Amino acid sequence: MTNEQEPLRLDELSWVKSSYSGSGGGECVEVAQSPAAVHVRDSKDSRGPVLSVSSAQWAFFVEQLAR
Repeated sequence: MTNEQEPLRLDELSWVKSSYSGSGGGECVEVAQSPAAVHVRDSKDSRGPVLSVSSAQWAFFVEQLAR
C-alpha cells in the first residue's frame, strides 16, 4: 500500500468559461474545481499557466468580490 496520490490531470477537469468573458476574444477566463482546489486559466491558452488555490481561498475571494 502507498500514500502516493495520482497527479492531478488539469486537462481532464471540467473547465467552465466565465459568463463575463466576451465573445470578442478579449479577457476570457475558465475555472475548474478539483477535490482539493479551484483552478483558473486563460481560455485562449489552455496549455498555459494555471492558477490553483484552495477551495477556502476561492470562497474568500468570491465573497470579497460580491461585496
